[in-house]
Amino acid sequence: MAKTKKQAGTGFITDMDRYLFGNGTHYELFNKLGAHPKTYKGKKGMYFAVWAPHAKAVSLVCDRNNWMPGADPMTMLETSGIWEIFIPKMGLGELYKFAITTTSGKILFKADPFAFSSEYRPGTASVTADIDNFKWSDDQWMTNRRQEDILKSPLSIYEVHIGSWKKKDRPEKDGFYTYIEAAHELADYVKTMGYTHVELMGIAEHPFDGSWGYQVTGYYAPTSRYGTPKEFMYFVNYLHKKGIGIILDWVPAHFPKDAHGLADFDGEPLYEYADPKKGEHPDWGTKVFDYGKNEVKNFLIANALYWVEKFHIDGLRVDAVASMLYLDYGRTPGNWIPNKYGGHENLEAIEFFKHLNSVLTGRKTGAMMIAEESTAWPKVTRPPEEDGLGFTFKWNMGWMHDFLEYMKLDPYFRKYNHNKMTFGLTYFTSENYILVLSHDEVVHLKCSMINKMPGIYEDKFANLKCGYTFMMGHPGKKLLFMGQDFGQWHEWDEKVALDWYLTDEELHADLLHYVRDLLHLYQKYPALYRLDNDWNGFQWINANDGDRSIFSFIRRDETGKRNLLFVINFTPMERADYRVGVPKRGNYSLILTAKDGLLKKSIPYRAKKGECDGQPYSVSYPLPPYGTAVFRF
Repeated sequence: MAKTKKQAGTGFITDMDRYLFGNGTHYELFNKLGAHPKTYKGKKGMYFAVWAPHAKAVSLVCDRNNWMPGADPMTMLETSGIWEIFIPKMGLGELYKFAITTTSGKILFKADPFAFSSEYRPGTASVTADIDNFKWSDDQWMTNRRQEDILKSPLSIYEVHIGSWKKKDRPEKDGFYTYIEAAHELADYVKTMGYTHVELMGIAEHPFDGSWGYQVTGYYAPTSRYGTPKEFMYFVNYLHKKGIGIILDWVPAHFPKDAHGLADFDGEPLYEYADPKKGEHPDWGTKVFDYGKNEVKNFLIANALYWVEKFHIDGLRVDAVASMLYLDYGRTPGNWIPNKYGGHENLEAIEFFKHLNSVLTGRKTGAMMIAEESTAWPKVTRPPEEDGLGFTFKWNMGWMHDFLEYMKLDPYFRKYNHNKMTFGLTYFTSENYILVLSHDEVVHLKCSMINKMPGIYEDKFANLKCGYTFMMGHPGKKLLFMGQDFGQWHEWDEKVALDWYLTDEELHADLLHYVRDLLHLYQKYPALYRLDNDWNGFQWINANDGDRSIFSFIRRDETGKRNLLFVINFTPMERADYRVGVPKRGNYSLILTAKDGLLKKSIPYRAKKGECDGQPYSVSYPLPPYGTAVFRF
């Protein structure tokens, strides 16, 4: 092993860079660490920099030096733990790793934590890439994003795993669609259906398909399964030009122990907490980021900004927030370390979230930060100055559990569980919520959405229509996982494509068209999205009709015009004499039913004076079995 070179630095990383990094505030750190095409002393080549403060020596290994440690030794910049090297004539698309000599003399071959591209699995090398000079043409979208108030805008999310949405009949890369192929077909589908955004699973590089992208080894690298970084930029740009936003799953909670990854990066815990009682997730067999270390926080905050600013991503859905907030998450008594006050809250993670979300908000990008947080932690979507965590939205996991428990019941037993559907309305104003029916609900023997439904074949579809109608009328933004809009029978499997042939079968096609109509209704009527966490936007007509399992309610916006009345019958019993209370006289126009979806021509129903459901007027409407009816007034 050659000794580390002792020489002055290249100057690419300045004293200010090192100062900001040490303080956790170098928000564009990705422009400094990693691999970058540069010209140095008149020669073109690649510049490399890596943070490895515990290392005895670091060298660059690649095809050019036959992967020999020590052949191209790196220089450590004083007091920073950063090592650097410039390799003349090295170009783009070349494989490389860092050979890190630990204090014990062991040599570790590590991928670049800041690599913009990675080798296609099962390879684990980093790949030199240039992410500059892409010709974006989504200026109008980006301007609108900065100006609009997403809390008062429609947000209906189609959650997608590109690798199993569709497959190509070809052997290359397991038949995965490329980013470019997916952009065109996905945009057409999403636009036709009426979703406003797609949420992509598993874009950051990960070694194992079965982790779905939640065990990341390349936080700065769009996965090579579907193409290059610039091809992913094309994907984002194309969807933006079609009026579709893009949300990425983002995993700052933990990372895997793969030998080429972040675990014990320089021979000692670096990115993770040193104490395994804090630094390991026993449930998942993964490492936990050390949120008390400035450089680690910087790595993560810069990564969030990287996706938002370099790739124009419109939002990050932050995975497993609860596991970060609680020191005892997934740990048995005696196997976790209380905070300095003796509590189970991770004070460092709380500060990290406040810092992260303050930075995102302060840069005025208009991007959303969405928390997958499954507990009753308070003020998740309140600003840090109000002692909140600063997220834009929170997944409403409580609503999801109650909703699915109710929907799985035989209709006979629903009357005894009526409160499962009404309980969410007791707290809907406490946070900015997204109602989610995600991938997690259609795997691991939980059944697909259609197979959760009770009854025989036709009844399953009728039940699901009722459920989706209730979801669309309920306050909160919306998320639905791919395949659930047309009634995919089998559970999601990341290894195979969705069963698109089902969309040619009558009941599946009918369900798909009905979901499409619900999504178009949602976008068309501001009453369904303007006041999502405000009691002025929602009014129960009858929340207590448990015996008949019928729900009726009104949605409004600030204008009080174009209000919508929802009536949903969750049983196979016809209610030919049904009457629903309404707040004022006039015509109530029927615009959507379970049988016909959106009506080409609305049907007027005249309100009659007389108390009903506590209202001064009422409308008589023959409610069919599993009937849904939406009236405009």
